[in-house]
Amino acid sequence: MIKYDLKCDNAHVFEAWFKNSAAYDEQVAAGDILCVVCGSMKIDKAPMAPAVPRKGNTIEMRRAELARKQSQEAAMAVSALRELRRQVEENCDYVGPHFAEEARKIHYGEVPRHGIYGEATPDEQRELIDEGIEVTTIPWLPTTDA
Repeated sequence: MIKYDLKCDNAHVFEAWFKNSAAYDEQVAAGDILCVVCGSMKIDKAPMAPAVPRKGNTIEMRRAELARKQSQEAAMAVSALRELRRQVEENCDYVGPHFAEEARKIHYGEVPRHGIYGEATPDEQRELIDEGIEVTTIPWLPTTDA
């Protein structure tokens, strides 16, 4: 196993473990590596000092394993949020800042039920919830790496 410090085009630095350097090269070429902070796929190796573990350094080994797992979990979360956004955009109507108004129309039967998404202020969200209208806030990740 080999650990690289990686850096995205937005200057976020994170670490990742690979079977060998060829595995890193293959994953970068395939676009399989995402920045754990912003989801960018433009990744390069960051400058790093070589880590030579001492024999029996189990605390450092556990920390490295934990960091690797956290990095993988963060990448999976970013991927899941991107997929959620794609599904919402494909299957729901964007109503922009008129979200609260449109949600009420649907709730009170003024228009047929259908999925919508848009923006609402925290006060509008509280009012909708007080009226018994289900709403939720989703972290909206950018759709591109730019």
